[in-house]
Amino acid sequence: MPNKGRPLRAAIVTGGASGIELATTERLLASGWSVAVFDCDETAVAKLHNAFGDKVRVDVLDVTDEAAAETAVQNVAAVFGRLDGVVNSAGIGIDLHVFDTPVSQFRNVLDINVTGTFIIGRAAARVMKDQGAGAIVNIASIAGLRGFKGRVAYGASKGAVAILTQVMAVDLARYSIRVNAVAPGPVDTPLVQMMHPAAVRRAVLHHTPMRRYAVPDEIATAIVFLLDSTQSSFVTGAILPVDGGFTGAGLMELEEELPKKD
Repeated sequence: MPNKGRPLRAAIVTGGASGIELATTERLLASGWSVAVFDCDETAVAKLHNAFGDKVRVDVLDVTDEAAAETAVQNVAAVFGRLDGVVNSAGIGIDLHVFDTPVSQFRNVLDINVTGTFIIGRAAARVMKDQGAGAIVNIASIAGLRGFKGRVAYGASKGAVAILTQVMAVDLARYSIRVNAVAPGPVDTPLVQMMHPAAVRRAVLHHTPMRRYAVPDEIATAIVFLLDSTQSSFVTGAILPVDGGFTGAGLMELEEELPKKD
């Protein structure tokens, strides 16, 4: 039986101040989880404090800082009395042609997206090993499963996250720790709205069988499914595309060939 006053389930979400991460935090709270959020942006952290108050533990953290990350994860586990789930969502991206991508930016994207995911995931797994179980969900991308223009750094980093997920799943299965990844397709977040002008949106919609962008909560639903051992207890090492059919598509109709909506 759980100790009186202790949460039934507790999770960490990194980069949790907006978009998919914010939707995930909201859905976890609605499902009865206790949640801690790590974000490197002090302004974003203040925004989360204003939105959730004491419902969410919020810490400023650079996920590439190994010592600080180890301490932050251990502190959360101590405060909550357990750590059942981690969502590794902190990340950055750039859209530059391979010729125009500086090595410094390439390294920075890999450091945050891959090394940061490894550092937080490993720190959490150490707690979960002692606890006897847990689940980690890493945020990959369909840009790590297919070649996207301008995504030489971002795509390489998310491809690495996919393989990192599978290796961690193999290494940690003996400790009843499940590790999976969600690979989102086009999602209508404020950042994407700024980065996708009309021409890009037309191209994305053409290659997406469902002909629309996701809303953040549709990604959050998949994340929470993979965290929840009552729903996904035999799922580990999976890379789940949540992409409206993008990665499964082949030859598509042209826009003018589609039936008109009434």
